[in-house]
Amino acid sequence: MRFLHDAAPPHDLTYDDVFMVPRRSDIASRYDVDLATDDGTGATLPLVVANMTAIAGKRMAETTARRGALTVIPQDIPIPVVADVVRWVKQRHHVFDTAIELHPTQTVAEALALMPKRSHRAAVVVDAGKPVGVVSETDCAEVDRFAQVGSVMNRDLVLVARDADPRAVFEAIDTAKATLAVAVSATGELVGVLTRLGALRATLYTPAVDATGGLRIAAAVGVNGDVADKAARLLEAGVDTLVVDTAHGHQERMIKALRAVRALDPSVPIAAGNVVDADGTDALIDAGADIVKVGVGPGAMCTTRMMTGVGRPQFSAVLECAAAARARGKHVWADGGVRHPRDVALALAAGASSVMVGSWFAGTHESPGDLMHDADGRAFKVSFGMASARAVANRTSTESAFDRARKGLYEEGISSSRMYLDPARPGVEDLIDQICSGLRSSCTYAGAASLAEFHDRAVVGVQSAAGFHEGRPLSTSW
Repeated sequence: MRFLHDAAPPHDLTYDDVFMVPRRSDIASRYDVDLATDDGTGATLPLVVANMTAIAGKRMAETTARRGALTVIPQDIPIPVVADVVRWVKQRHHVFDTAIELHPTQTVAEALALMPKRSHRAAVVVDAGKPVGVVSETDCAEVDRFAQVGSVMNRDLVLVARDADPRAVFEAIDTAKATLAVAVSATGELVGVLTRLGALRATLYTPAVDATGGLRIAAAVGVNGDVADKAARLLEAGVDTLVVDTAHGHQERMIKALRAVRALDPSVPIAAGNVVDADGTDALIDAGADIVKVGVGPGAMCTTRMMTGVGRPQFSAVLECAAAARARGKHVWADGGVRHPRDVALALAAGASSVMVGSWFAGTHESPGDLMHDADGRAFKVSFGMASARAVANRTSTESAFDRARKGLYEEGISSSRMYLDPARPGVEDLIDQICSGLRSSCTYAGAASLAEFHDRAVVGVQSAAGFHEGRPLSTSW
């Protein structure tokens, strides 16, 4: 990457401060662009779901890995639970989504409580392991909540084989004007479901899978306690990337924890952070990191900069840290501060191998929280920062009441924030589509067929606030 006038400005920059200049390009189509990252994680998209309790769960991990991204399970989750999640995710089908299963005798109320866990808002009714119907929210409208789903389900199923071609599934759904197709095994047992849109996506994305064909998943550990033991148990559980995580990565506890994890000689990449400069990047690489997480304070749930004055504008932080890491054959993840597809593109142009997304994905059907509605009927989920009083309370649940109360006095994050679902993009796959569409187009503008070429060819300029405002679309005329 180079700056438009061949010199970086004397002040640090956020994503809003910069823009990219089009280059001569011979890329004929955005689909000619390879978005696979080269950081050793095996991801086929440069996206990582941040290890936040309100965002990263098994449903998120399954969905994002199927599209090629990576989800990091938070360090606050007990190791046995993480092991169960890893096992579950790795058993998921590469094409068909895991269905919500209901028995014919379950009630409409139960169905309505479970269906918001899927963006297609439908469930498969199963009897003796075999699908007998599909029930959607439309089927449950104006129906007694104690009625059994067997009496309201749609029995006209679009059944397909577990190895069916996605295009053929799309055509079958389209012909039947159905909500989704139901995949079954050779003996008729339920395998999963696929919507019309899901079938399209299966032809556009490449799942992130390990050597045995299991969907990839990462997990995090903190820097306190017996870090080596926790890391060893996560590695035994089969995680594909190990993340050593703390808000202030350039400190002795992190260095000690990272060395202990590296001493295990894991066969998977180790990511560690967070830092914002070359010194911090070098320190973590010296201690054993393959990937350095970059970012202090840019996240939507983070109050660190307002509380402490500590942090750094994210574009400049990524630019410096990526250069330091690249000089040593290592990589960085840009962690936080992305609110538009352009921000993801700019982070990758600055040299990040992947971009971590948190709050942007919190307001989706796939995040772990319950779907709620405000007084105006708008759907939302509650999110919170991992340094907030709420997160600290969860993390210190085994400590004494006194110690927990004392630690709760100091927080650097929001404990409760409403993350509204975008009616046009309520699922995480919808947001991945939006991000990848913008990123692929950015690569074509730069004349780049890969992310490595994108970084090499990117030309970035500095703009005023008015310049950024000029580029924003208007939903109504002025």
